[in-house]
Amino acid sequence: MPDDRGAATVLALAMAGVLLLVGAAAGVVGAIVVAQRRAQAAADLTALAAAASLAGRGGHPGRDPCVSAVGVADDNGAELVSCRVSGREVRVEVRVPGPRWLGQDQDLIAAARAGPALPRPP
Repeated sequence: MPDDRGAATVLALAMAGVLLLVGAAAGVVGAIVVAQRRAQAAADLTALAAAASLAGRGGHPGRDPCVSAVGVADDNGAELVSCRVSGREVRVEVRVPGPRWLGQDQDLIAAARAGPALPRPP
């Protein structure tokens, strides 16, 4: 009869490895979700600041809205990727660094629009 001593140790080590891998993957997903939320919040605040500047209600009336957007994006840990002014509307895109775990090396980009309410379709 063969000796089965130690077989449970190998199984326990394999299960611990699987749990460690699942935990690391869940950590990466959680970090990506947090970074995406941070990117969207930065985009929203950046667009609002640019629109306020465009309307002359911000801290710097008459200032170029995109210049205001750069400062707000920087203050929120983001980089302004694009800023487009169309009439009284401002559209921005910002980039925030993504998590650098388990091969994830992409930055996250979020977009936002601020300005007058869009008319509702009939």
